Amino acid sequence: MRFTKKHIIYLILVVAIALFISAYKLPFYVYKPGGADALNAIVEVAEGHQSEGDMHLVTIRGGQATPVQYIMAKVMPHQEIMPLREVRPEGVSEDEYFHAQLQMMESSQEASTVVAYEAAGEDITIDYKGVYVVSVIDGMPADGVLQTGDRITAIDGNEIDESNDLIDYVDNKQAGDTITVKVEREQEVIEKRIQLKAFPDMDERAGVGIQLVTDRNVEVDPEVNFSSGSIGGPSAGLMFSLEIYDQLTEEDLTKGYEIAGTGEVDYQGNVHQIGGVDKKVIAADREGCDVFFASDNKEAEDSNYENAVKTAEEIGTDMKIVPVNTFQDALDYLQNLEPAQT
Repeated sequence: MRFTKKHIIYLILVVAIALFISAYKLPFYVYKPGGADALNAIVEVAEGHQSEGDMHLVTIRGGQATPVQYIMAKVMPHQEIMPLREVRPEGVSEDEYFHAQLQMMESSQEASTVVAYEAAGEDITIDYKGVYVVSVIDGMPADGVLQTGDRITAIDGNEIDESNDLIDYVDNKQAGDTITVKVEREQEVIEKRIQLKAFPDMDERAGVGIQLVTDRNVEVDPEVNFSSGSIGGPSAGLMFSLEIYDQLTEEDLTKGYEIAGTGEVDYQGNVHQIGGVDKKVIAADREGCDVFFASDNKEAEDSNYENAVKTAEEIGTDMKIVPVNTFQDALDYLQNLEPAQT
């Protein structure tokens, strides 16, 4: 076949269109089911006990949509499209967002370690050092005043041990009020005055416009190590705590089952709701899990547990959906579970 100038033009157009629909980034984010990895390859307690079954970390796959991905998400079940601004606040770069997700993962690992070691009665020491600024939102009062990596140790002369101390303090203030924060930056201690401003679309709540993570030094014996790689976010907390407890104690907590679940765990062992539970149920079912823990917040209009049950019915899984409000709820369920038949 002899190629003409018209053929070449058509070929260039086809290639250009193909590149556009497969590579051009739209201002939308697509979420879909991810994986359900066994945690014994991610969490390692020194000289920890082994189990017949596994605890699983369940993930969601997400990324900025191309035209092809956007169309697929429109027609495929259990894929979710969100405006990019609702996922990543305006002024926060992709690198800053990714860094914030990793920081939340580290905080989740730390909280799960505290919960598991205290429940197992193992040695643990916690030293509070203030809170780190993870990111600063453009256009909010902290923009140009605070920086990523700043460590806040006091506010209006009140010592700050953890992020909730600062959040609770500011929540009692109003837009227009001025606060003074004590900050450690590059081995220098400085004070910054910040006038609070109402959050966009949240006129009743004022703030400075920063994301925070508590700076704690947690020492445990025996030692525990995590290798979660590029997985971010706080939602693996419950499963981390169960895996750590399982390795710390001689009893096989899995009873030979494949155990999955999701939910952020705080330092008191409470399990909090997360997003995308339907996608995590699908990921756990694909991995052949037997049990799935989900937060049962009865004050929420649509709890994780209710969503998980609905999804389980839609896909026809035999996986048992178990409601939990605390780490202890999940622990009690597993301890009372009959061993799997082999």
